Amino acid sequence: MTATKVYVPRETSAVSVGADEVAVAIAREAKQSGTSIELIRNGSWGATWLEPLVEVEVDGARIAYGNVSEEDVPAMFAAGLLEGGEHKRRLGPIMEVGYLIRQDRWTCWRCGLIDPLSLQDFRLHQGFNALEKAFAEGPDAVLDSVTESGLRGRGGAGFPTGIKWRTVAETDADQKYIACNADEGDSGTFSDRMLMEGDPLGLIESMAIAGYAVGASKGYIYLRSEYPLTYAILTRALETARDSGWLGDNIQGSGFDFDIELHLGAGSYVCGEETAMLESLEGKKGIVRYKPPLPAHEGLFGKPTVVNNVITLASVPNIVNLGGERYAGMGVNRSKGTLAFQLAGNIKRGGLVEKSFGVTLRELIDDWGGGTASGRPVKAVQVGGPLGAYIPAAQLDTPLDYEAFVDIGAMIGHGGIVVFDDTADMAQQARFAMEFCAIESCGKCTPCRIGSTRGVEVIDRMIAGEKREENYDLLVELCDTMEDASLCAMGGMTPYPVRSVLKHFAEDFASSGGDR
Repeated sequence: MTATKVYVPRETSAVSVGADEVAVAIAREAKQSGTSIELIRNGSWGATWLEPLVEVEVDGARIAYGNVSEEDVPAMFAAGLLEGGEHKRRLGPIMEVGYLIRQDRWTCWRCGLIDPLSLQDFRLHQGFNALEKAFAEGPDAVLDSVTESGLRGRGGAGFPTGIKWRTVAETDADQKYIACNADEGDSGTFSDRMLMEGDPLGLIESMAIAGYAVGASKGYIYLRSEYPLTYAILTRALETARDSGWLGDNIQGSGFDFDIELHLGAGSYVCGEETAMLESLEGKKGIVRYKPPLPAHEGLFGKPTVVNNVITLASVPNIVNLGGERYAGMGVNRSKGTLAFQLAGNIKRGGLVEKSFGVTLRELIDDWGGGTASGRPVKAVQVGGPLGAYIPAAQLDTPLDYEAFVDIGAMIGHGGIVVFDDTADMAQQARFAMEFCAIESCGKCTPCRIGSTRGVEVIDRMIAGEKREENYDLLVELCDTMEDASLCAMGGMTPYPVRSVLKHFAEDFASSGGDR
């Protein structure tokens, strides 16, 4: 008798709402009923609002059941779960769930689909095909495809990936490195984590392709310490890749040597900045470096280094497989391809939505997110983490395009979208931005270290109604100084959320007894 395949995610958000308990309950019910099942712990499809999301393979289709609890399992078995039986939790075939089928899955397409730690499953779904194609066509072909694609860094600044890789490739050195920045510390962001937990071998392949293209033999994944499950999954995936000859010396007889070391960070937000991350990897205190030299010339241990985040790297295999021109055909203007947007905050249906650039915030919030969880109107949306601007409801139709966001004083960053309804106190959010910077600053430069502390004090006086006009002018001047003189984006971008509040939500500074 063939065992029925049952999928239960082993992914942080799913586990946090009971996926492990659901998996145990399913195994228990199957044993008690004498039914043969194959329990597969897959990654998440990204529909976080439906977790734990259980799937049962019936006649080649995977039937989904959403928001399953441990208590639901006995009744689901009684209703014929293993035959795709009707139950209040039944959603139907996973490939017909509207939240998923309307996306443009380029980078995260294997997340949820496969067993993340099964090399066989990975290979059945194009795994390592791109690396083999790279070996066959040569490094220059990879660099040409990545350049033609128009792929830009998905970590914040949006720097063209092809230019960065070619710079490292053309720099002479006896050693080069690939550094994967997985220190995903921005509020409302989780796409890196979901990909590493749902498709870790895909990230390994991506880094190997990058290493081959630029001539690097060693890679590092800098993982934030708050991701213990990710660490466990990546550790096993790296062992699997080494044991099967996809990492190490002479990979698959290609003559190319490449290995990856997994490094756990210590919780510093500023280590998400590339040079602070490199300092930390070298065993030093995570403090930003002066630039130049750029990491592409003198990076890790003084050697040429490619620094990309998880989603940037993971976009590459399909670019190699399908061609840079196809990727460049998606998106708008200079914002090519797709981005895994993340819906969080006061949102009814939170989760990951991978769409081509050009989609609007309103479409993401209303069509995928279902509006606010509270049912109240949207007041503001912060895009790009704690240093991103607060975008008012009137600007929700701005297309998600790097340059379009710059034009309104905002940034897309890592694609995290945090929604606030009309009860939010935006003056307190401006204060939070300065306080966050004061806490997380590495302290190397005065504008960031001292400016953020003074910023909290000035905002507190404004909220209290003390000389609000004078303090408003002082806050604007302070933001100018931080933006122009800070050493890195930590201090340089803290003014973004503060300025946006001053511009769009100034009334929230008003208080009883104020003089303005």
